[in-house]
Amino acid sequence: MLFPKKPVFLAVSLALSALSNNAVAQGASPAQSSDTPLMPVVVVGSQPTDVDLNSVTLEAADLLLMRAATSDTATLLRDVPGLSFYGAGGVSSLPSIRGLADDRLRIKVDGMDLIAACPNHMNPALSYIDPTRVDRITVYAGITPVSVGGDSIGGTILVESAAPEFAKSGQSSMTKGEFGTFYRSNGNAMGANLSATLAGENLSVSYAGSTAQSDNYTAGDNFKTTTATGRIGHTLPLDEVGSTAYKSINHALGFALRNDKHVFDLKLAHQNIPNENFPNQRMDMTDNTSNLVNLGYTGEYQWGTLKARIYHEKTEHEMDFGDDKRFWYGSNSGAGAPCSPIRFHGDPLGTCAAGMPMYTEGKTTGASVNAEVPLSARDTLRVGTEFQAYRLDDWWAASGGGMGPGTFWNINNGERDRYAVFGEWEAKIHPQWTSLVGVRHETVRMDTGDVMGYCTSGMCMGNQLVDSANFNNQDHDITDRNWDLTALARYEPAATQTYELGVAQKSRSPNLYERYTWSTWTMAAVMNNFVGDGNGYVGNLDLKPEVARTLSFAANWHDAGKKSWGVRVAPYYTHVKDYIDATCNNTSCPDDQFNVLKYVNQSARLLGVDLSGHFLAARSAAYGDFTVSGIVNYTRGENRDTGDNLYNIMPLNAKLMLTQKRGRLTNTLEGRFVAAKNDVSDIRNEIETAGYSLFSLRSSYEWKQVRLDLGIDNLFDTGYALPLGGAYVGQGTTMSITGVHWGIAVPGPGRSFYAGVNVQF
Repeated sequence: MLFPKKPVFLAVSLALSALSNNAVAQGASPAQSSDTPLMPVVVVGSQPTDVDLNSVTLEAADLLLMRAATSDTATLLRDVPGLSFYGAGGVSSLPSIRGLADDRLRIKVDGMDLIAACPNHMNPALSYIDPTRVDRITVYAGITPVSVGGDSIGGTILVESAAPEFAKSGQSSMTKGEFGTFYRSNGNAMGANLSATLAGENLSVSYAGSTAQSDNYTAGDNFKTTTATGRIGHTLPLDEVGSTAYKSINHALGFALRNDKHVFDLKLAHQNIPNENFPNQRMDMTDNTSNLVNLGYTGEYQWGTLKARIYHEKTEHEMDFGDDKRFWYGSNSGAGAPCSPIRFHGDPLGTCAAGMPMYTEGKTTGASVNAEVPLSARDTLRVGTEFQAYRLDDWWAASGGGMGPGTFWNINNGERDRYAVFGEWEAKIHPQWTSLVGVRHETVRMDTGDVMGYCTSGMCMGNQLVDSANFNNQDHDITDRNWDLTALARYEPAATQTYELGVAQKSRSPNLYERYTWSTWTMAAVMNNFVGDGNGYVGNLDLKPEVARTLSFAANWHDAGKKSWGVRVAPYYTHVKDYIDATCNNTSCPDDQFNVLKYVNQSARLLGVDLSGHFLAARSAAYGDFTVSGIVNYTRGENRDTGDNLYNIMPLNAKLMLTQKRGRLTNTLEGRFVAAKNDVSDIRNEIETAGYSLFSLRSSYEWKQVRLDLGIDNLFDTGYALPLGGAYVGQGTTMSITGVHWGIAVPGPGRSFYAGVNVQF
């Protein structure tokens, strides 16, 4: 059934879960860009024209393969070696590169450095672009060139929407467009996208819009986990996983003007997420509205290429209890209350919790200018400067139940400004040797105003008066001066071998929440948590910047034509000075509950290896090409000061794929294998998870202007917990430090059938 002889066999093969190709097994080789440091390589199974062992590029054709299966842009990267994801909302997961995630990565969307404006990081950078708009993604892991690094220690992710298109010379106008829709059975997820372009030879106008929504998803069959006291207790069957529903709406309007070798582009974007629930956070996102303006310039001169960009983004963000979290179990007074659709031990029992509104406003303004200058046939120089100004207000309105009478200011007039300059030299010093060296300096200035709690006198819940006074009496104006250094060498002794060795120092200053959140009151502390572990966090004005020093090696063996087979091995080691970890904020932190922790500088090390490979197993005129490909990732993270394990490190995991391509039909059988997570963070009472295996079937077929995708995720409806999903506080007594939810990991989604159609016109 996996070997159809005619295109019409697609319907039958899909009915039996025949497969579509995944996004990285069969990517086309990208053309080398003149403004890309070194040469990016397409992911496993492709045939790159050149190789950079520290980066992976996904082109538009690769990204098409996952559109119908996900509404979360970050998960388009799920098949990149070394990548994993912190669980969050349905469109807001946080990518992790070799154990370093979130603000430890530099993530740029169309040249903009976007920042999460939320104490729970519910609106990370990749949530601001829908998967249907993404045209290209480049990932730099380990040793990152200084021209694309900065204020990060884990790597860089560059996401780009489609470049402006113009009519050909002599053609009066050019029009094109695309419409797509999808449906996924688990959660009743559905959505649609529309794009259109009207262009002349020198002017281009485009529009892209999309919407996606889902109800709560259901866990795999008979999934059971432990609860009660400690990590051992009675089992709790989970059917519908609370706080996993979402809805997202995106619009983008683009203009471009071309004059000879000069192009100006202007992008205007608006996003509204009226609701996105989070199973590992105390709150849900009840509204998120973002507007951005992004103006860029690219010019080709005799001396080289000049690029400039200026942008401004504003986010208005609201949080409160969603329906699932408003439901409090243990009381019969509100039996059948309409505030909760969750089935928990049968019909709902309990009462509805009062609301607790929280608001955040973030503004980001940035500018960059960089130039690439070919000094000779051997040498290329890149220089540039960047600026970013970030402003943040985070306040919680009075809402009763001790949350009043005034407004709680979590961050008041927070400021974080970055000023950067860099220089980078790439040289082809020998036909077999390529080198890259670079240096970057960043000044990061941070400040914030005075704060206050819900009450300013008399008896207050928690330590609001003492904590606010202590914070206000200290100097908040802090300036860091950070240096990044990179050195890479690539050696290609033969057409079948490539080796690369790199060393780097990378720096990151704390974010506003790590430095300036001030309240030790449990209720306030648990609101300041962007890792989803259920604990509360308190900031630290004395934090120093993280400084990571990395040694990385990579080797790639392949056939001379880079088409039939390839094996890649990439070990790495990173030591982080002043790693921002956590310690107990109180005299003790019991190991059978969530606790209040404080950010502190310690030291850490991460080591591991990424393995990947592919080979053409068979070629048949009747059945097409059969390719076997796979990835194995291993990371070990340790706090060197305490001996504790670092939080949210993905356990040993692997993926194996068998892909068939025959003409316009692609079928894939995919298996994912994840070991048990036993190396957990003790200070955070991180939850252990069991190992599991998941299988998926995918199939796609392309006509001239129509593409059809169908498949099944989690084919056998396996029940499992997400290793990086955090603690499940998605329903019921969500504000409790102790109680029924402690020790439960977020369950992964069960079986889901999906279908997607895209039509070009």
